[in-house]
Amino acid sequence: MVDEILDNLRVAVIGLGEAGGAIAADLVAAGVRVLGWDPAATRIPDGVQPARSASAALAGAQAVLSVNAAAVALDVARELVPTLSPGQLYADLNTAAPRLKVALAAELQPTGALFVDVALMAPVPGRGLRTPSLVSGPGASRFAELFGRLGMPVEVVGREPGEAAARKLLRSVFMKGIAAAAIESLAAARADGCEQWLHDELTEVFHDADAALLDRLLTGSRRHACRRAHEMDAATEMLVELGWRRV
Repeated sequence: MVDEILDNLRVAVIGLGEAGGAIAADLVAAGVRVLGWDPAATRIPDGVQPARSASAALAGAQAVLSVNAAAVALDVARELVPTLSPGQLYADLNTAAPRLKVALAAELQPTGALFVDVALMAPVPGRGLRTPSLVSGPGASRFAELFGRLGMPVEVVGREPGEAAARKLLRSVFMKGIAAAAIESLAAARADGCEQWLHDELTEVFHDADAALLDRLLTGSRRHACRRAHEMDAATEMLVELGWRRV
């Protein structure tokens, strides 16, 4: 039954930028009929049938993928409400706060469409449809069934819209924090003339990272909070002397 559905699967992709275009191209390669819409797209992936409008892309589609930006996600959903059908999957792949995902689900609820909050957990370029994702919402299990069979690594994390988005953003606090710390520490090392040395040190830390390192960071920071505060005071003094400023 599932194979029969996949053989006749039709997906509308709203937003054909870097992420949407890559996912759409992989869907086509998997044998899915894809209709796409993006008024700002400079290139339509091979095999994607361009639609006359966002609403026209939805005709006959079992699933709709909204891959544009959080800033316009609600406007896109409102535009498509008159076209959506009961049972149709509406997956929002935009990185957004949980409350926006809840608002999207509420906007679509009267249509009978099944909302899916999709959190893409890795950069899409180079991965496309194979980008790992967390999903939640009324249509999460159905999305995992269909797109998992097409090669997307999908983990269902809950029935409520926003649960997937929350997990992604919680992880982002850590990942973006690491990125900021690396950028700022290397900028300071550049001012001190030892950027390559520090780069090699950080590379070794990442290479050897394991669960024990995280435990040391958590327990050690609490146990030695006073000493580490003094250490950072000394680091701050040194940075001021180097004339370092935030980048």
